[in-house]
Amino acid sequence: MNSRRDFLQKLGLSALALQLAPLSGWAAGADNVEPPYDGPLLRVAILGLGGYGTMVAEAMRKCTKAKLVGVVSGTPSKVKAWQSKYGIPEKNCYNYENFDNIKNNPDIDAVYVITPNGLHHDFVIRTAAAGKHAICEKPMAVNAQEGQAMVDACKKANVKLLVGYRMHFEPKTLEVIRMRQSGEFGKIRFFQGQCGFTIGDPTQWRLNKKLAGGGSMMDIGIYAINGARYMTGEEPIWVTAQETKTDPVKFKEGVDETIQFQFGFPSGAVASCLSTYNMNNLDRFFLDGEKGFAEMQPSTGYGPIRGRTHLGELNLPVTTHQTVQMDEMSEIIFNNKKPVVPVNGEEAVKDLKIIDAIYLAVKTGKKVEVSL
Repeated sequence: MNSRRDFLQKLGLSALALQLAPLSGWAAGADNVEPPYDGPLLRVAILGLGGYGTMVAEAMRKCTKAKLVGVVSGTPSKVKAWQSKYGIPEKNCYNYENFDNIKNNPDIDAVYVITPNGLHHDFVIRTAAAGKHAICEKPMAVNAQEGQAMVDACKKANVKLLVGYRMHFEPKTLEVIRMRQSGEFGKIRFFQGQCGFTIGDPTQWRLNKKLAGGGSMMDIGIYAINGARYMTGEEPIWVTAQETKTDPVKFKEGVDETIQFQFGFPSGAVASCLSTYNMNNLDRFFLDGEKGFAEMQPSTGYGPIRGRTHLGELNLPVTTHQTVQMDEMSEIIFNNKKPVVPVNGEEAVKDLKIIDAIYLAVKTGKKVEVSL
């Protein structure tokens, strides 16, 4: 694996084709067919045309409430290629220097920022200043202070700030949340989240402190953090954490290789999680309650999510996460729809506060109190 983006692009685009077939078949066989959508269409420009940007663009081909209409990139050849592939007009194409001119383009409603983490803050603030709604990949920023500044800027500009929490719309994930809310697991006692893969190319931006904001924690550990919150339905009140680094050459100062971290919740429930760039086959959530359990593996990957509970396998439609996400975000922006789990900037700041606390716990070796 050269990089996570290379890996995910190959995995995700192939998984996309696999997912769309069963989804379309399921929809066609439904007794009640929804009428064609005739509401407002969210017109989106993607900023950052790398592997994940490509995955989002491909998924948006199947959207009914959102459409890719613009691009922003520092690489002219990518802009030309996307123009041809997605039929994007010249007037909707920007580079990083003239991006602010997007404020004069009435044909773009929102900008989806899909750049290295360290660039999210500036581009979201520029998006807000241009009067466009901002969608940002996670982690929304490299720390909570930057994240809050992004929230404040979007509020001041009276635009929405949404974050790419695709799992918040995934059917099996939502079913586990529903079961927990209805009391089917009883009192929640424990959550475990394991997220990891072996990273390749040591020169990639994910191993650059300035661009990534950290290491595995910022990239994939955030899934376990966010998952712990929506699976338990609680916010952590303390964290402890320990870092293991076996390759200080690849994982330089400020770039974490492996972190184990623990949460405590107000109810007395606890969580034990792991984030790593040095182990494969880690994509698992486990929730344990007094009356039952839920296990998801894969729990956050781009391919089909698999899950089971004490009642048996979770059999729900397979969806293309980014397609559903973008259609749902259209509803949130235009109709103020309230998702089961928030995907707004405030939600992202909570994750960033927890990440800040984890890094502090690693540095000090002490339990760190958390207030969200």
